[in-house]
Amino acid sequence: MSQLSYKIPYDPGSASLPKYNLPEPLASATKKAVEDWGTGKIQRLWKRDASLWTGADEASWLGWLDIVEEQISDVDQLRRLAGEAKSFSDVLLLGMGGSSLCPEVLDKTFCRISGFPQLNVLDSTDPAQIRSFESKVNLSRTLFVVSSKSGTTLEPNIFKQYFFERATQTVGAEQAGSRFIAITDPGSKLEQVAKNDRFRHIFHGVPSIGGRYSALSNFGMVPAALMGLDVGKFLDRTKRMVDFCQTEAVEENPGVMLGIILGTAARHGRDKVTIVASPAISDLGAWLEQLLAESTGKQGKGIIPVDLEKLGAPQVYGNDRLFAYVRLDTAPDREQDADVAALEAAGHAVVRISMADTYDLGQQFFQWEIATAVAGSIIGINAFNQPDVEASKIATRALTAEYEKSGSLPAEAPFFEAGGIKLFTDARNADALGHAGERSVAGYLRAHLNRLGNGDYFALLAYIQMNDEHEALLQTARHAVRDRKRVATCLGFGPRFLHSTGQAYKGGPNSGVFLQITCDDAVDLPVPEQKYTFGVVKAAQARGDFQVLADRGRRALRVHLGKDVRSGLLTLQDAFKF
Repeated sequence: MSQLSYKIPYDPGSASLPKYNLPEPLASATKKAVEDWGTGKIQRLWKRDASLWTGADEASWLGWLDIVEEQISDVDQLRRLAGEAKSFSDVLLLGMGGSSLCPEVLDKTFCRISGFPQLNVLDSTDPAQIRSFESKVNLSRTLFVVSSKSGTTLEPNIFKQYFFERATQTVGAEQAGSRFIAITDPGSKLEQVAKNDRFRHIFHGVPSIGGRYSALSNFGMVPAALMGLDVGKFLDRTKRMVDFCQTEAVEENPGVMLGIILGTAARHGRDKVTIVASPAISDLGAWLEQLLAESTGKQGKGIIPVDLEKLGAPQVYGNDRLFAYVRLDTAPDREQDADVAALEAAGHAVVRISMADTYDLGQQFFQWEIATAVAGSIIGINAFNQPDVEASKIATRALTAEYEKSGSLPAEAPFFEAGGIKLFTDARNADALGHAGERSVAGYLRAHLNRLGNGDYFALLAYIQMNDEHEALLQTARHAVRDRKRVATCLGFGPRFLHSTGQAYKGGPNSGVFLQITCDDAVDLPVPEQKYTFGVVKAAQARGDFQVLADRGRRALRVHLGKDVRSGLLTLQDAFKF
């Protein structure tokens, strides 16, 4: 095994030195890439040279390179906002993808800060999940944050309609607007709505920063201030990483070096980046999923991020993995340390990154943003667009428009039904599953899983309420597949993954086998001012998602459960008992 490592002169108390352990031939290929990037490519990156990627519009999407300095210069505004927040018991952020994942990471990492409101992040159209969030907050003392870069994203807009009506019912029409904040790009439709409804504040995004690169802009820092984070300290700490990432010595540049390894590994077949994070920062993987998948998964290329897959014995992994271990030094997990060491000893590719404490989280945001941009250059794609996410949105809009017109979604028929569970797929996939030996739900699922081969990955796409019980059942299923089939596994809850890993699933390498899970909603919720309900929107999103998967020639099967989701998931478990 060849080991690559770089050393950075971090200030005392900052993160320790990242190290890389790479087997041949990846180690040799990485050294060549380091030499290539030493020919002036770092300077070209900071000069916004679009030819580093495809020569298209990439230069128009690099505003995040300067955002930390801009935020530091305006930090007093964020501090004043933090002072206002103290009068509220809760903050409920209504967003999706790039506008919700960073706030979620901050909430789950720092938890509630004394003297400040509890931050809650809603990013699901599942009616049960919306109800659960509504029941968690005190509506009369909640500050709502509607977060949408474009201002036209479906989910934040209908969340706003629902909760603005609930706020009006609770505090009255005159006071409702004062309970809302908007974060959106200048001139957006949401900005106009916010002005019309007399929102408390409107904070602008930067048009040259895409959603998944926006963590250190107002989309991340406004929620950070509201929850009581010391944003000055957070940004000052992050600025150190910004400075290190401008270092022209490649092996001393943390972001560029990480990106070189990610991109080179993907080009050499190690395109499943398995994220291993200390328990106290475990939600960082949810943010990394979007950044990596949406940025690199297109044109049949890309990186497939694998998050929250529990580490197993070295022999359950193939040679298509790169393990990225982000370790929090103040709260390490010794079992995790031992598992990663065992992977290294067995010859697997491992990247180690250490964080001194949780205030280094901003450094991770910036380091991985640089790394993803560099990896995209090496892979040979535009790291800043998301064409297949747009395809799913178009399919969803067509279905909701049909519902508005006719009062129902287009009719569909399962190809198999038993015990209250229905199976759906397109003609091509149905033909491939037609040879299942056992005509049962379990038989068809096993036939679908038997389509997995070397270098493939399995993805569970669950359009059900995201709660601990459902997640535990699905985690058991994914690990059963991982251990039996020796493949990488992913788990995403819809519709949130549509704005995250959904891009790579549809536009990345055709190596995924997908199992979509949908259900009947026990109780639905109306969307104010619309004919459709939240349940209809979720169903349209799932069907639009599946349609694009099928159009892209993906191996996909949809399992539709009844209203008793727990019972349906338990029934499915039989299929995973190989």
